[in-house]
Amino acid sequence: MSDKKKKKLTPVQQEYHSFAKAREPKRPILFNCIKAFLVGGGICLLGQGVQDFFLWNFDFTEKTAGDPTVAVMVLLSVILTVAGVYDHIAQWAGAGTAVPVTGFANSIASSAIEHRTEGFVLGVGGKMFKLAGSVIVFGVFAAFVIGLIKTTIAMLGGS
Repeated sequence: MSDKKKKKLTPVQQEYHSFAKAREPKRPILFNCIKAFLVGGGICLLGQGVQDFFLWNFDFTEKTAGDPTVAVMVLLSVILTVAGVYDHIAQWAGAGTAVPVTGFANSIASSAIEHRTEGFVLGVGGKMFKLAGSVIVFGVFAAFVIGLIKTTIAMLGGS
């Protein structure tokens, strides 16, 4: 807390703030970062393995293997979410499970599971994008802006 904010606190509030700060558990930031890195990297490594499987066994190119790879990773994430496993992994690993596409699938599946008792339309359909909706909106907007920039560069004679 900044010194300006401390000056506005009463002596009792300052004493309580010091008391609470002294008893607050120290967060293992470096260890949490390492866990997130390892789990996020493990998910990406698994995705690379799935892509290699499609490349070697189904004669896909790197470009065409991307779509089925994402589909398999999303399917695995949803299966692990329904089984209750993904949440335990996320609890331990933190942000490492939230960054890849599997975290996005987990957030949608979790919302759908949580609101299924409200019905398919108002519960599952209406609330499953509650958390993921902003990701979709900003992703579509970013894709639009990037497409606009790319089209403008192409029209101006760039590569």
